[in-house]
Amino acid sequence: MTAKTFTFDEDLTVNRLGYGTMQLPGAGVWGPSKDPENAVDVMTAVLNSDVDFIDTADAYGPLFANQYLKQALQAYQGSHKMIATKVGFTRQGPDVWTPLGNPAYLRQQIEQNLFSLGLDYIDLMQLHRIDANYSLADQLGVLADMQREGKIKHVGLSQVSVKEIEAAQEIVPIVSVQNRYNLIERTDEVVLKYAEQHHLAFIPWFPLATGALAKQSDGPLQKIAKAHHAVPSQIALAWLLQRSDVILPIPGTANLSHFFSNTAASSITLSEDEFKQLTALGSTDAV
Repeated sequence: MTAKTFTFDEDLTVNRLGYGTMQLPGAGVWGPSKDPENAVDVMTAVLNSDVDFIDTADAYGPLFANQYLKQALQAYQGSHKMIATKVGFTRQGPDVWTPLGNPAYLRQQIEQNLFSLGLDYIDLMQLHRIDANYSLADQLGVLADMQREGKIKHVGLSQVSVKEIEAAQEIVPIVSVQNRYNLIERTDEVVLKYAEQHHLAFIPWFPLATGALAKQSDGPLQKIAKAHHAVPSQIALAWLLQRSDVILPIPGTANLSHFFSNTAASSITLSEDEFKQLTALGSTDAV
């Protein structure tokens, strides 16, 4: 039976279907939203829903996504929501992402995340990318130091190999990995398997990539969606949720109706045959 929740520690269990803030800033994840008020409204809807795992990053905007989340958090009166964020990227313009693992810069980013989110500590701080120009020990050492200072609760990684996860575990306990993975792109199956074996949260970024499959009116994805009175994106999320109990999808959107559509995917149960048909559509080849 598919698990509805994932447990990080004795005090932190979340519903597996989360939300990612990457779509809130402007085009190319750069600059403010064209409609900042709507961005805050979307975050308010997320906070008032059953979603209790929210993924963001200081690089989104930069900082604009965090600011919209902060505004919504300031008015929120409900129970604790797990906030995950990331450090390790610099931004020079739309769709431009440059890794920087300078320890002093990473510490500054963590402080900026705390300030821009209005939080005293971060539930999950992820290294957005490993920078080959600095040792892994230096990069993760900063996160370990700030974990001891009480500013970080858990540490995760993004877009890494099993070997890199194992090396990281020698420096600081790792609880999650965020790699590109979806219905049709599954290059990191070996990383998912490792996550399952070691109870690491596997957070697939770009979880809704269905590409040309969604446009095939008579293809398996469309047929299965019609059978469930759903849309292809909901079926793609339902497949991820059934693929593994350690997968925590974080679909992002700046559209309220799309958000509610995404959350409805958690109530879809695929038959064994439907799951097999969808699994057969994917590729483990590098993209």
